[in-house]
Amino acid sequence: MATETTSSRRDQGTTTGDATESAGSARTDGGSATGRSGGSRVRGHLIGTYGLLTLTVLLFLVFSLALPDTFPTLDNISSILSNQSIPAMLALGAMIPIVTGKFDLSVGYGLGFAHVLAMQLIVNNGWPWPMACLVVIVGGGLVGVFNGLLVEFARIDSFIATLGTGSVLYALTGWITDGARIVPGPQGLPPAFTDLYDSKFLGLPVPAFYVLGLAVVLWLLLERLPLGRYLYVIGSNARAADLVGIPTRRYGIYAFAGSGLVVGVAGVLLAAQQQIGNPSVGMDYLLPAFVGALLGSTAIKPGRANAAGTVVAVAILAIGLAGIQQLGAEFWATSLFNGGTLLLAVGLAGYSARRRLRAGANATRKSLSEPAPSTPAASADQA
Repeated sequence: MATETTSSRRDQGTTTGDATESAGSARTDGGSATGRSGGSRVRGHLIGTYGLLTLTVLLFLVFSLALPDTFPTLDNISSILSNQSIPAMLALGAMIPIVTGKFDLSVGYGLGFAHVLAMQLIVNNGWPWPMACLVVIVGGGLVGVFNGLLVEFARIDSFIATLGTGSVLYALTGWITDGARIVPGPQGLPPAFTDLYDSKFLGLPVPAFYVLGLAVVLWLLLERLPLGRYLYVIGSNARAADLVGIPTRRYGIYAFAGSGLVVGVAGVLLAAQQQIGNPSVGMDYLLPAFVGALLGSTAIKPGRANAAGTVVAVAILAIGLAGIQQLGAEFWATSLFNGGTLLLAVGLAGYSARRRLRAGANATRKSLSEPAPSTPAASADQA
């Protein structure tokens, strides 16, 4: 009988050891699977965050190898920075309402109106250029406030409201100019005014530093201050923002006002660049602005509009356009490039947003499925 007991204990020990080994193997396999899943998430995060920036560098290298004598030169870089500064500012301005889930289609019309108004006040009305610039910038902000009132209080869809406002601005532009260009007299424009665009700092065009400064300001407002957090919450779920006490209408107006101010500044710079008042020039900037703003929502902070991503998106657009133009592309290639990139940007922005929502839903499900940690009192009762 003692022999049977010893044998039984030996068999139980063997069984227990096998079970322990199996459990240990299962834990090891689970840990390996978790590690692989974690590695995939990290790679996906890095690609989503820095993929567009990496593509920008690669595109610059490709064009530099294809055009070694003209593309990677300081003159070409300065030309790209100078030519793309106004589209970059307009993209940053268009990005602000997109943060709240709205769109401002009046930015192109507003740019045309602002630069024509600046030329009218300086050339035909004889205003001092600082006063004229201030009036144009403040006027841009007021147009933005009007857009915000239409969207937030009149409850008109942002596409329709801003398109209507843009049409009114285009009509005002035609009324001011009578359909003709505003050309300065023999004395030209004040040199201090044209230097707003033509001057250089540290060997680079000054407008590039305007874009950098604006991007930093927007980054601080959106990423580091309560204003930005409120705007992002409104863009994610306006109903939830209302429930937690955020005044969504007021902040929506703030977003459109910010867009209008940026458009006013861009209009002043366009007047200093063109040095004539062209009533039809503004619409050429509408498509690149939205391409930059939407494509920027797929970089740095994938799934939401952000200032750093917008700058990266504008950079890749500028490099791509400059490269294909220097390779001898036809005149229609620019429109094809912008339109194709816009479709790609909208698709990528939607994918990034859905991916962000799925990640949040998976994290929520995981937290709900995990058992609650036992308290010391519960452990003592079980003992």
